[in-house]
Amino acid sequence: CQTLDNFSLSIIFPLFFIIVLQKGLKENFVDAQVSVVDCPDLTQEPFNFPAKGICGKPRIADVGGVPYLIPLVQKEKVYDLNTVAKDIELPGAFILGAGAASSKVLGINAELIPIVQTKSEKKPAVNGSYFAQINPADKGCLLEKYSSKYTDCEFGLLANLYASEGKPGKVIEVKANGRTGELNFVSCLRQTLEKHYGEKPVGMGGTFIIQKGKAKIHIMPPEFSSCPLNTDEDVNNWLKFFEMKAPLICQPVIVSRDPGFDLRVEHTHCFSHHGEGGHYHQDTSPDSVQYLGYFQPAEQLFRIDRPQETHLVGRD
Repeated sequence: CQTLDNFSLSIIFPLFFIIVLQKGLKENFVDAQVSVVDCPDLTQEPFNFPAKGICGKPRIADVGGVPYLIPLVQKEKVYDLNTVAKDIELPGAFILGAGAASSKVLGINAELIPIVQTKSEKKPAVNGSYFAQINPADKGCLLEKYSSKYTDCEFGLLANLYASEGKPGKVIEVKANGRTGELNFVSCLRQTLEKHYGEKPVGMGGTFIIQKGKAKIHIMPPEFSSCPLNTDEDVNNWLKFFEMKAPLICQPVIVSRDPGFDLRVEHTHCFSHHGEGGHYHQDTSPDSVQYLGYFQPAEQLFRIDRPQETHLVGRD
C-alpha cells in the first residue's frame, strides 16, 4: 500500500530569488551570475531531451527512499513514471531527476537518470533516460540509453523527480565558475535557499551542465549488499567511485528543507555523450570547473510511498 502526501511550496518572486541565489553562489565560487532567460530548446544538443522546456505546473516528487535500499534492499519496491505522473496530478508530465533502476527489469542494481515524457491520452511515453552500471568487463562505468534495451518506464526503491508540462518559458539561468568553497554546486544552491527562507520550504529542479573540469561520481554495485549497511562508512565502502570528465549533463532535484516528509533534500544524477554518468557528488577540479544550469522553482511537493521505518544513512 503506497502513501501519498502533498505540500504547497513557497512561491518565489523571481527577481528577489535571483539576488538570493547569486549572493550565496558568490560565497562559494570565484564568479557567479544568475538571471531570468528563455529556456533553451532542450530537444537540441547537448540535452536531446524529449521535451523543449521545464515550464508549466512545476512540481517535485520524492518517491520511496533510501531505507528501501539500506541497510538491506527491499526489491519488491518498484514504481512506474507514468503512474507517478498521474499521482502528482500531471498526466503526460515531462520528468527529470535521479533514482535507482528497477532490478526487476535489468536483473542488476544500477543508477537511473530519468528523462521521460510520460504517456498521455493522446501520446505514448517517450523514454530518453540513461542508466549507469559497473561494466562487468573492466569494472569501469557502463552508461547506456534505457530505450536501447527496454520499453518500460519503471524504476525501483527510490527517486527524486522534477516534473512539469515540458513547455518553453522563462527559467532561472545559473552560471558559476571556479569553486572556492567546500560545497558542491547543488548543495550551495540548496543551503543558500535554506539560509534565506528558513522554515519555508522552497524547491526547484531542472538541469545543469558541468562544462569544464572533472567530477566525483558514484555507481552502485550490480549486486545488492548481503550484509547490512548500517553507517555512511559502510555505504561508501560498498559504492564504486569514479572521477569523470566534462561535459556532464546533470538532473538535480532540490528542496531547501524537509517540512516533515522524510525527504532527500538534494539528489543529482548525470549522463554524458562520452559514456560516463552516475550520482554526482562534487567537482574535483575546483580551479577550472564551469557550471551552467537552468532551473525552475516548484509549486508543489508530493511524497509517494514514504518508508515507515527510516534513517538518515546514505543520503549524500
